[in-house]
Amino acid sequence: MLAHFSHAGVAEILDNTCHFGINNFFADNGLGPADSTRLYFPADQQQMRALIARIFHDPGLRFVFSPRSSLPDILNEDGQPRYGTGYHFEPGQDDVVRAGRDGWIVSYGDVLCEALDAVTELKQAGLDVGLVNKSSLNLVDEACLAKVGKGGFVLVAESQNVHSGLGLRYGSWLLERGFHPRYARAGTHLRGDGGALEQVVQQGLDSASLIRAVKKLSG
Repeated sequence: MLAHFSHAGVAEILDNTCHFGINNFFADNGLGPADSTRLYFPADQQQMRALIARIFHDPGLRFVFSPRSSLPDILNEDGQPRYGTGYHFEPGQDDVVRAGRDGWIVSYGDVLCEALDAVTELKQAGLDVGLVNKSSLNLVDEACLAKVGKGGFVLVAESQNVHSGLGLRYGSWLLERGFHPRYARAGTHLRGDGGALEQVVQQGLDSASLIRAVKKLSG
C-alpha cells in the first residue's frame, strides 16, 4: 500500500490541536519486519517527485507525508536545486545537505528549509554546523548516523510532536551505538493558535529559534 497524507506538518495544527499532522509516527506502530513499513517526508517538490518515482513499486506499507503549504526548493551552495536533474532518491539513505565540523542539525520535510537558513547563518557567524535531511523517517542510515554521532552536538528539528517524533528515536539510535553527543530536540509542543505561518515561530521551528537552540546546545 502506498498512502500520501498531504496535510502533515506544523502548519496543520491550527485546524485541530489533536490533528494527525503532528503525530505521523503512529503509522509505524505495526508489528513485523523492521522494513515492512516505511515513512517518508521529502523536503521539497523536487525530492517528492524523485521519491515517488523510486518507491512506487516497492513492497510493504509506504506512507508519504507533505505539508499543505508550499515549500521552497532546497538549494546547493552554488544556488542550484539540490534535488533537481540528476538526483536519485534511495530509501534509507540520509542526505548531508551541508557538512559541519562542530555539530549537526538533523531535520526533514517542512522544517528543513528553516534549518538550512539557520545553518547558513551559523556558518557565517563562525559556528560550523552541518545539516542532514532525514527524509526516510524510520530507517537508520548507519554511515550517516555514525558521522553525526561523532560530532559535538545534535539538534533534531521537526514539525512532529516532541512526544512521538523522530527526536525520540534518533537519540535512542545514537545511544544504542555508543554515541553520546550533546543532544536536543525541537518540535511541536504547544496548542495551535493563530494562522498557519505563525505556527512555525510559535513552536520554535523558525530559523531564528533554531539558531538560538544550537547556540545554547553548543555553548
